[in-house]
Amino acid sequence: MALIQCNFFSEALQCSTSMTVILPQTTTHIGVESKSFEQQKHPTLYLLHGLSDDHTIWTRFTSIERYVAPLGLAVVMPSAGRSFYTDMENGYDYYTYVSEELPQIARSFFQLSDKREDNYVAGLSMGGYGALKVAMRNPEKFAAGASLSGSVDIVDRISAFPRDFQHIFGDRPIKDSDDDLFYLAEKLAKSEGPKPRLYQCCGTEDHNYNANIRFRDHLAKLSLDSTFEEGPGAHEWGYWDQHIQPVLKFLHQR
Repeated sequence: MALIQCNFFSEALQCSTSMTVILPQTTTHIGVESKSFEQQKHPTLYLLHGLSDDHTIWTRFTSIERYVAPLGLAVVMPSAGRSFYTDMENGYDYYTYVSEELPQIARSFFQLSDKREDNYVAGLSMGGYGALKVAMRNPEKFAAGASLSGSVDIVDRISAFPRDFQHIFGDRPIKDSDDDLFYLAEKLAKSEGPKPRLYQCCGTEDHNYNANIRFRDHLAKLSLDSTFEEGPGAHEWGYWDQHIQPVLKFLHQR
């Protein structure tokens, strides 16, 4: 695999920003299983970070590069600050950046597929919320979305991050808006056209566990194609390093 730290200018953000990118490589590297492939445009996972993190965090605290090697999967990891992957009232347009501009820029730099069936989005905590929001609002672009310990009930998190939410949402309502995953799921269920496969996992000791149960039940009620995994675990990197592996298998199913 090739690991690339990429610095560039974003028109959506109107500033320079960074992403970490993992690209497939056929290799005889000892101890690394890789996939043999001809030169092609690679299927791609857009992998989102949590509230206190940045574009480097997945490669620093997990073995994501080793896990994707046998899949032939490219991974694009952007920075999004504490934005909750939202077009902010008092800040920057991070939803537009991640859902629209980032894929276009990444494809202009690297041999990445633009086919819906080759594109996935996943993330942890704040990034889990962002991943499901991006997938459900762009079902024509993404075949699947996955959340690890996601902040799936954004309305329930207002009191936890009052300063952040004031910057992000201002006084605009969140509930029953396109920033509310429960509302987005209802819109998706009623819509025609393709629908992404959705995946959630959450540890039973995680502070987001009860919200994930509520969202799991909501998706089931709507008969959306969703998978839920639970088990022992807290809101920490040992859990995410372990559980990104079944997430990758789920996302890469054809």
